[in-house]
Amino acid sequence: MTRCRLCGSAALASVVDLGATPPCESFLAADELDRPEPAYPLHLRVCTDCWLAQIPPLVTPEETFTEYAYFSSYSTSWVEHARTFVADAVRRLDLGPDAFVTEVASNDGYLLRHVVDRGIRCLGIEPSANVGATAREAGVPTLTAFLSPDTGAAVRAEHGPADLVVANNVYAHIPDVVGFTEGLRALVADDGWVSIEVQHLLTLIEQNQYDTIYHEHFQYYTVASAIRALASGGLTLVDVELLPTHGGSVRLWARPAEAAGEPTQRVLDVLAREKAAGLQELSGYTEFSARVAKVRRDLLRFLIEAADRGETVVGYGAPGKGNTLLNHCGIRPDLLPYTVDRNPYKHGRFTPGTRIPILPPEQIAVDRPDYVLVLPWNLRAELVEQLAFVHAWGGRLVFPIPELSIVEVER
Repeated sequence: MTRCRLCGSAALASVVDLGATPPCESFLAADELDRPEPAYPLHLRVCTDCWLAQIPPLVTPEETFTEYAYFSSYSTSWVEHARTFVADAVRRLDLGPDAFVTEVASNDGYLLRHVVDRGIRCLGIEPSANVGATAREAGVPTLTAFLSPDTGAAVRAEHGPADLVVANNVYAHIPDVVGFTEGLRALVADDGWVSIEVQHLLTLIEQNQYDTIYHEHFQYYTVASAIRALASGGLTLVDVELLPTHGGSVRLWARPAEAAGEPTQRVLDVLAREKAAGLQELSGYTEFSARVAKVRRDLLRFLIEAADRGETVVGYGAPGKGNTLLNHCGIRPDLLPYTVDRNPYKHGRFTPGTRIPILPPEQIAVDRPDYVLVLPWNLRAELVEQLAFVHAWGGRLVFPIPELSIVEVER
């Protein structure tokens, strides 16, 4: 990658190089284990002109999202987060029965089902055919498509402009930032609102959350860089909310430039925090690589010493972020014989690159391991509760990020 995808600058500086890994959601079936498996460089750089952090677009969205392994509804806390958002947005924007809500990357209808329940007209735009079919079966109207300016214009022509456009955990997933943003502007009414949730680069760096760097995520935003990205498509940031989701996210409230008005104090406060952290100069990025290396050393040391003591460690969860961690650390079945996941789609498959079997969650109670390595560490509160049964045989939970943490589970 030689130029920034947002501003076109050639002034790109290295932040962290994680080597080469397979795409994080390319779980392998048993009959694929003897086939070649492609791996792509995973090298995060930052543009020192617009400060957008980014990786090269080596794996296209079409390759990743035509059929997708991630179903949002399998996370109880994420569904509750969506329900709360819908309730708050309806109240904040005074959305009544005549309103129209669209969600881009609507997945299996985890969010729009709450809009449907309120009798508000809505439409999901979801590129993954298998996931979108699940949404339609649940009663959520869903179009199978990638968002582009043309898609946005076509939806607007057929359904009318949207009072609210939701784009949660997708703004990082598109290499054409400008075209996608223009698509959002095409969807939204001239006096409407766009709500975007995306991981906050400030938290990613402060909390060593390097496993959220993977090929599905083409860029990583500060509020400062998000302002520039939104402006590229005719949108203006007017408010922000800092969220605990995914280890630390930001909700961006934007409007068409002509209806935006002045930003709230919260926008100014977050911009000041980012500047104080050095994220508008190279000094804020230079030590991140060394802290990433320490996470790797600490986790490998724990797994090797546990194996030497004859103790068993198994995994919980098979999220995309977990595959960045497993591949970067070089963890194979000799150190982690299997992981489990609630999503039946992944059962009987193997993690990309590291070839670790994925089993149903019930296997943990059968085998009673000494430790359970929690790969979706961002769901810590939810999973400590779900895995309380591990206490019955004295098992403990291990969280690898932001630093290695071993937790005694209590019922």
